Parts: sequence; C-alpha cells; structure tokens
Amino acid sequence: LCTSCFEAHQRYLKRESHEAKRVVDIRAGSAKDFLDGTRRSGNLSCSNPAHKNQTVSIYCRQCAKALCCSCALLDSQHSFCDIGSETRRRQEELSAMAQELRRQRGGVEASYAALQAEAARLEREQREMRELIRQRVEQLVRQLRREEEELLGLVEARQERREQARELQRVEGLLRRMEAGERLVEKMRLYATEQEVMDMQPFIKASLEELRRLQPEAAGARVQPGDLDECRARLQAL
Repeated sequence: LCTSCFEAHQRYLKRESHEAKRVVDIRAGSAKDFLDGTRRSGNLSCSNPAHKNQTVSIYCRQCAKALCCSCALLDSQHSFCDIGSETRRRQEELSAMAQELRRQRGGVEASYAALQAEAARLEREQREMRELIRQRVEQLVRQLRREEEELLGLVEARQERREQARELQRVEGLLRRMEAGERLVEKMRLYATEQEVMDMQPFIKASLEELRRLQPEAAGARVQPGDLDECRARLQAL
C-alpha cells in the first residue's frame, strides 16, 4: 500500500483485526517466517451473510461446517468443537494418510524396481537369443554349403560315370566302323571288279565277323550305376 491507502486501511479496517507490516520488514525476514505469518493470519470468515464480519472459531461435526459464535449460539441441536482442534485433527488425519502412502510407496517402488529388472532381463535374453539364432543359421548355411560340395563331388566322381564314358566312346567307335563296313560293301557291290571282290572279300568278311562279335552289352549289364541311394539319403537327412 502507499501511505494514503495505508491510512485509509487503518481507519476503516481497524476493527477487522487486519495487521499491516512494513514491506522492508517483510523482505528482511525469511520466506518461511512470511508463510507462517500468513497461515496464522488466514482466519476464516463466516459463510452466513449476516455474520460476514465474524471469524469462524467453532466446528459442527454433524454439518461438517465451520461456524462463528453467533451461528453456534443460534443452533442448539448440534454438537460443536473448537475450530483449532478440528483443524489439528484434519492435519493429523492427512499426516497419517501421507505416512501410510509413504509405506505403500516403498512397496510400489520395490515392484517398479523388480519390473525394471525383469524387463532388462527379458531384453537381454531376447538380444542373446537373436544373436544365437543368427549364429546358428550362419552355421547351418555353412554346413549346407559343405554338404552341397560333397554331394556334387560324390556325384561327379562316381566310378560308374567314368566307365560309362569309356563305354560310350567304345560304342561310338563301333558304330563308325559298322557304318564304314556297310559303305564299303555297298561300294564293292556297285563298283568293284571281279578281281577286286576275289582279293578283298576274305579281308572284309573277317572284319565284318569281328564287328558282329563286338556287339555292345545291354545297358544294365554294361554300366553298373552304383545306385545314388547314399546321395539321396544324405539329401533327405538335410
């Protein structure tokens, strides 16, 4: 307040129990002292419009309401107590609830810590399992590649394949000789003189008889494909 307002305040509100202090004095004190003084001076006013200038000092338990002395005198049906004792009771009630909440908070904090530890454990296990899966899959891929190389090598290196190639080459040569013999006989029939037939017939006949004896064996008897069961079994096992 300025000086003029302060003088008017003191003149008109001196009966209202107002207390004015110098700002310098308030600033010189601590915040705690200021708040404590504010709490002590924060009196409740009666809610009854007819008693608005009266401070409440009585508490009605049935109405759960603070009253001034005039209201309490007019109401003789209810039981009353001092407003200060009711305030202290409520403060104690709140303090008890706060203490109970503090005890409960300890249990909640323990549960929270346990949940955090469990979440960290699950995350660690998932990370380890993902790494294990990657390692195992890479290991299996390497194993499959080795099996592939071994099986392909086994198929390519089989003795039957080499024997079959040699037999194929032999039969191919036999076919060429037979075709050549047929062409020679046909040309002799068409173009050879009697002297040439008499001279060459024994030699050609011997060659043809030899070709008849060189007939290839049946495919099953000629090549013994040692069955690829081993390869199939290993492939199935994969």
